[in-house]
Amino acid sequence: MVDEQGLTGLTMRNLAAELGTGAMTIYNYVNGREGLEELVAAAVMSQARWAETGDDWAAQVAAIAEGMWRAVRAHPHAIPLILTRRSSDVATLAPAEALLRALSSSGRSSQNLLIAFRTVLAYITAFAQAELTSPLSAATPTVVTERIAALPTDRFPKLIEIAAVAANSDPQDEFRAGLQLILTGLPGVRGEPAMRSTPSGVRPGSLQWRSLAGSQGLSRVPRFDNGDQPTLVRNAHFNPPLLTRSAPSCPAAHG
Repeated sequence: MVDEQGLTGLTMRNLAAELGTGAMTIYNYVNGREGLEELVAAAVMSQARWAETGDDWAAQVAAIAEGMWRAVRAHPHAIPLILTRRSSDVATLAPAEALLRALSSSGRSSQNLLIAFRTVLAYITAFAQAELTSPLSAATPTVVTERIAALPTDRFPKLIEIAAVAANSDPQDEFRAGLQLILTGLPGVRGEPAMRSTPSGVRPGSLQWRSLAGSQGLSRVPRFDNGDQPTLVRNAHFNPPLLTRSAPSCPAAHG
């Protein structure tokens, strides 16, 4: 029903009509609209399928991610629910657990595992959403590309360049190539990279902060993970980020 009518068509009345029952009867099985939306999100994610790739953790991450992407893109109208609804249904949690296990095989755990998981998961959902809502997904993509091609070349040369390529680009090839960029930045780690917060009251850049950084063999460049709270990162795992207080950043890799 969602595939045919979109989320606006997902109502108790419409569902009851499809099932040949009364709208109030549905409330005996689901917890209102919110419960109905959770069931839709669960139904979509439970369709994710992937092949086992053996001991290659990166290949397994890629296989699971693509399986999840295919499940999501098969039901584009449900994407907003997948982004906002959380379900404890076992079939729904299975892909997430499988992705976490594959990522943990790279040597990650705790916070580093969480960061890697959220990064890959965000790519999956964002790619599906961008693909299915972009101007080029319209019924007449050539009209869009022609409009972009007509833009001033001195001001928008790169927009014109990628629009011409995007018109004939294969979504699967794009997804795999983009995921490879992420996996390249997620090399396997030996042990757990240190990610310790600066002790409370220690001002970044102060003599005490520098002394602490030196004694622990840590980088002297703070990384702001939680608002203005800096984090010290071991030099062996540090790639200098762009420091900013408004947009938290993290190293491209920890290994």
